[in-house]
Amino acid sequence: MGITLALASMLCFAANIMVSRSALARVPIELGFLVVLVVNVLLGGALFGIDLLLRRAPFAIRWEQAGWFALAGIVGTYLGRRMLYDTIRVLGPARSSVFHSSSPVFTLVAAWVLVGERLGGYELGLMALVISGLWITQLGAGAATAHRPAGETLRRGALYGVLTVSGFGVGNAIRGLAMRGWNEPVFGTLLGASTALVAQLATTRDLPRKLAGLRRADRGGLALYAASGVVTVLGQMFLLAAMRRMPIALAALVSMTTPLVIFPLSLLAYRNREGLTRYSALGAGMVLAGIALLALR
Repeated sequence: MGITLALASMLCFAANIMVSRSALARVPIELGFLVVLVVNVLLGGALFGIDLLLRRAPFAIRWEQAGWFALAGIVGTYLGRRMLYDTIRVLGPARSSVFHSSSPVFTLVAAWVLVGERLGGYELGLMALVISGLWITQLGAGAATAHRPAGETLRRGALYGVLTVSGFGVGNAIRGLAMRGWNEPVFGTLLGASTALVAQLATTRDLPRKLAGLRRADRGGLALYAASGVVTVLGQMFLLAAMRRMPIALAALVSMTTPLVIFPLSLLAYRNREGLTRYSALGAGMVLAGIALLALR
């Protein structure tokens, strides 16, 4: 059941990466990310209301775990996912999915420190394999175009990618720590999304003008961001539920194998406009091999 839930989470995250590519081309991320977070909170609230109606035991707040869920919303959602959209905008969905799939490496380290999940020489070797694979995917991109980043653009995209996986990795470990003491995947997701929305509103410059811009924004683009909000909140809930049934790092590992879906879809839907080469395939293969060997471990 844990693996099934983690795979369901992976499909949701893969859908988010593909949807985000089209949304970013139609509406600026500063506006779209607000839509994503608002949909996260609204859908999360609706699902929590259904959860309250169906549960047998009454809901009781646990403040320590609630604090961990709120902190995970800042680290994993506000910082990590915000950087993911920038990574997709700069590098495209295929390369972004490779970065996305490496976050279990950071989750392993954070879970080792926070929860006590052990990290041995085998896991450290696989971390090196995954990081090497990420580097190789960026080689042979060819000349710089809108879909084949190079030079400063490539370096900026790589920085966004590192910040993304750091946020996701640490955020997942914090959520796993909370789930160990309080089995509330729906409320935990809602609480994390709420704190992320508050943080985004508090740090958005000229918020009234940005909100006014939503009324003039492309409706199709806003609908795509809303779809992103739906799949991300469902993916987060599935991942939290999986963490209750299997080790935190392994749950994150399975949920981040998005290249299994993204690479074929990118080739079919975008006709390889991102300039994926044999280096991209080799690097992605190394990343997936590291993930598979880690799962076997």
